[in-house]
Amino acid sequence: MSAESTPESGIPEPAETGPRHRGKGRRRKPRSGSRKALLVTAWTAAGVVVLGGTGAGYVYFKLNGNLRSVDINQALGNDRPTKVDNGSENILVLGSDTRSGKNKKLGGGADDGSARSDTAMIVHVYEGHKKASVVSIPRDTLVDRPRCTDTKGTTHPAASGVMFNESYSTGGAACAVKTVESITGVRMDHYLEVDFEGFQQLIDDLGGVTVTTSKNIDDPQSHLDLKAGTHTLDGEQALGLVRTRHGVGDGSDLGRIQLQQAFIKALIDQVKHVGVFTSPKKLYDLADTATKAVTTDSDLGSVNSLVDFADGLKGISSSHMTMVTMPVRYDPADPNRVLPAKSKARLVWNALRNDEPIPKSATQGTATGEAQGVVS
Repeated sequence: MSAESTPESGIPEPAETGPRHRGKGRRRKPRSGSRKALLVTAWTAAGVVVLGGTGAGYVYFKLNGNLRSVDINQALGNDRPTKVDNGSENILVLGSDTRSGKNKKLGGGADDGSARSDTAMIVHVYEGHKKASVVSIPRDTLVDRPRCTDTKGTTHPAASGVMFNESYSTGGAACAVKTVESITGVRMDHYLEVDFEGFQQLIDDLGGVTVTTSKNIDDPQSHLDLKAGTHTLDGEQALGLVRTRHGVGDGSDLGRIQLQQAFIKALIDQVKHVGVFTSPKKLYDLADTATKAVTTDSDLGSVNSLVDFADGLKGISSSHMTMVTMPVRYDPADPNRVLPAKSKARLVWNALRNDEPIPKSATQGTATGEAQGVVS
């Protein structure tokens, strides 16, 4: 499975098909004003809904103190796509690859404090909040990053033909949002980010997530060794699964995205059946971990705001969630990079703007990573 770049990338675009060359508070802001872990952040935050109703002041303030937020709107200003007031919402969800502290071991690499967006997804919640579409953006996509100002006020010049995840490592959340909006022409109403350590702990707090693999997965780099069959993955194994790229498919980031999408659906189904709402301790542990793990935009930067947000997602089951990858094609100059398949991507972005289903034709004939169906 498998978006368009605006402005144009400046990189010649060959045919889009062909083989790979391996060689908030209770008070809502008016809608007219502007909505890894990955998608699970929002779902586990739903636990705050119950806790918030208990009147437990300590719990409320404890969870509120866990949250970190960034003021995306102030950093980006008014030079953004127009907010479409049709009842839908778009959320950019990033899984951060912060290489410091405990995340060094989980992320690999040097303990240099650097950070990258290891996973990026646009979550479009349709009017009525009963269904959603999720569009994964491959981190290895070559894009034109626009000039952007980060939340500390530092301005970064534009760059052409750079990897998508370079936007986050350059200017953090604000530059990542700016780049996504430039590529898609779709305004992001909210921003959610979760780190490796938080993701792993969330899965452990849930008691693991059950998945079925149709093939053996063996990737020493992500410390994952699974035989074909059904497994209940703990946090470390789950993190290995959503990060592996060498153990399945063609070894690309596209294959990893296929695994991430399948895992998220399994995770959502499991959250609905683990009985967290009947176990106060499990509920607290989940809410405590989720609020520690997540960084949000400032509009979601309080427990009450996160309650409103999470409450609006509770009705979306995995069966009402469409998951695709941004339409891309392999870069003929570098088999480890992909380029936006712009005409097909335009179908995706137009669908999101108009609050319509993503047409199947948008992803037909595009690069996939060859890992579909490995995990369910």
